[in-house]
Amino acid sequence: MTTFDVDVRKYNREAWDRQVAAGDRWTVPVGPEVIAAARRGEWSIVLTPTKPVPREWFGDLVGKQVLCLAGSGGQQAPVLAAAGARVTVLDNSPAQLGQDRRVAEREGLELRLVEGDMRDLSVFEDGSFDLIFHPCSNCFVDDVRPVWREAFRVLRPGGVLLSGFSNPVIFLFDPALQEQGVLTIKYKMPYSDFTSLTDEERRRYTDKGEPLCVAHSLQDQVGGQLDAGFVLAGFFEDRHVAGDQVSEYFDGFIATRAVKPAGR
Repeated sequence: MTTFDVDVRKYNREAWDRQVAAGDRWTVPVGPEVIAAARRGEWSIVLTPTKPVPREWFGDLVGKQVLCLAGSGGQQAPVLAAAGARVTVLDNSPAQLGQDRRVAEREGLELRLVEGDMRDLSVFEDGSFDLIFHPCSNCFVDDVRPVWREAFRVLRPGGVLLSGFSNPVIFLFDPALQEQGVLTIKYKMPYSDFTSLTDEERRRYTDKGEPLCVAHSLQDQVGGQLDAGFVLAGFFEDRHVAGDQVSEYFDGFIATRAVKPAGR
């Protein structure tokens, strides 16, 4: 199987719909107490698995146009709306968008929900948003550079892009041995679940209905933002959830704050 044998977007849309049905941690909506706290100004959300994004990265959210890009699931978007932002969510998974709708209806929040491809934001005009919140999700598309170019286009001058993504190094290790607590390098870069795995290895994921991932290089993740025109203004690293073998040795996730310069 190669990326030419499968529709990456279609496969991962259906996979994330299945993750919602299975109750994956990134599909479980926040409770009423989280929304109540956000309305009081007490809130935090994540771009990466565990570390809250610094509040100063957001600036004043009240009345700001915010795009949650490939970030549905009933978690971040409702919190930002409760904090005073005017939030639009674009995501590939109808079921994930349904989780945001569920919270919005329960809490009386206004959310604009759009099903779409993170690489194609043509539904939005140039300069539509003040801030884009893009949590770890671009591993589910096979080319990340269009994501950065489109994000730059739809941001207003001075707008901010907050993004999370994985360090591609975490994809190098043999997952079967990793489950046994052994880290052995098996794969080469560039890595893709669609092209790097044998049919048998890939079946381990597809039989479980799990999404398939692509390990984008840091040249495409960080360099891609810079090439799109952004100025990097913030950076931190994060580890995976407790029990992850790789996280015992290094931080495998990255968050960036990038700014679209005034006059661009």
